Amino acid sequence: MSGISVHDISRLRGTTGVGIIAAKKALVEAKGDFDKAVEVIRKSGQKVAESKMSRVMREGFIGHYVHANGKYAALVVVTCESDFVSASEPFKELIHDLAVHVAAANPRYLKPEDVPADVLEKERDIARAQVADAKKPAAMVEKIVAGKLEKFYEEHCLLRQTYIKDGSMTVTELVNAAIQKLGENIQVREYVRVSL
Repeated sequence: MSGISVHDISRLRGTTGVGIIAAKKALVEAKGDFDKAVEVIRKSGQKVAESKMSRVMREGFIGHYVHANGKYAALVVVTCESDFVSASEPFKELIHDLAVHVAAANPRYLKPEDVPADVLEKERDIARAQVADAKKPAAMVEKIVAGKLEKFYEEHCLLRQTYIKDGSMTVTELVNAAIQKLGENIQVREYVRVSL
């Protein structure tokens, strides 16, 4: 633990919301590099989230956000495993942050699997048309089309979007961090955005 101070551990905990042991472990693994330690925690958060995916979720909360100008608003339904977590402040903060994100980013779909086949086909056609004049090999065209579809998902699918309050993470990574912090499976079930 040499070179890792209590201040470093406390700072990492404040940034990521993990416990003392997890923060210390991440800093040791990252050899004291704060940014690498944050990455280590994010990666472990993904593993924790995957291990909890099969758990039954019977609780949750509906969060809302109405923009100050009253011109648009969002509702977000997020589920978890216990009423203890659903009533906790960190869970409610997560839901509020998600509602703010939905209001600001205006996603069209929750996840890539929700994009209708006809919309995907139309996006593929547009992508192919954009590279048609480039005279590239068919295999390369398909890679470019796949890349453009990934970009489409990142722009239009809530769980793939870059989180508006922290451009270094996606909405999925935000939820995974909450799963790691709260120790339960958490899922965004649905959302609605309305505007004038």
